[in-house]
Amino acid sequence: MMFDIKYSRQAVKFLKSLDKKLVLRILSKIEKLKEEPIQHDSKMVEGYGEKLFRVRVGDYRILYEVDYKKNLIGIVKIDKRARAY
Repeated sequence: MMFDIKYSRQAVKFLKSLDKKLVLRILSKIEKLKEEPIQHDSKMVEGYGEKLFRVRVGDYRILYEVDYKKNLIGIVKIDKRARAY
């Protein structure tokens, strides 16, 4: 069963600011989330109301939430590690 992906405005804007190679790496990671939303390297982010997960791509972090009822993964934020939280 595949999940749909929904990007926040911030995530889209951030992706547009990156170079293509990096965007492809990040998008390929997000593609993998469609099949398996919680991956072996996903970690839960503490201090948020909803269940928020993060996954690494080099120095970058993808923060996302999973809605099993709607089969939806919401990409909340993509940012450099230092600024992601």
